[in-house]
Amino acid sequence: MSERWPTEIRLTGDKRTLRVAFEDGGRFELPAEYLRVSSPSAEVQGHSPAERKVIGGKREVAILSVEPIGNYAVKLRFDDMHDTGIYGWGYLYDLGREYRNRWQTYLKELDERGLTRDRTASAPAKSGHGGGGCGSGSCGCH
Repeated sequence: MSERWPTEIRLTGDKRTLRVAFEDGGRFELPAEYLRVSSPSAEVQGHSPAERKVIGGKREVAILSVEPIGNYAVKLRFDDMHDTGIYGWGYLYDLGREYRNRWQTYLKELDERGLTRDRTASAPAKSGHGGGGCGSGSCGCH
């Protein structure tokens, strides 16, 4: 497969959708919630496929910023303080192309685990990483 190159990456005014266009004509509107729960970070993906987390309670999440990482990716900062995922061009393209199937799988996984897309009073808001990274125990993946 050839490398995917974006021609436009734009955050909507409400900060809830990332619009991405690619050289081959692929155009995607990726909801912030979908991007957050699909984060390529160790916090979400774990350190192996068996450790992948299903994250609930992110219906209202917003993207605070989109920061370029070299010429190969963007780092998204979310208002729940998650900011460790680096979204490469190929991954963003795959997220767009596979949105319907991935989203249905996510909704099914939430249901199987008794989770919801909405924050619940019993699930405290994450207060940040406390300066630690993966391996420190503060990233939520340990």
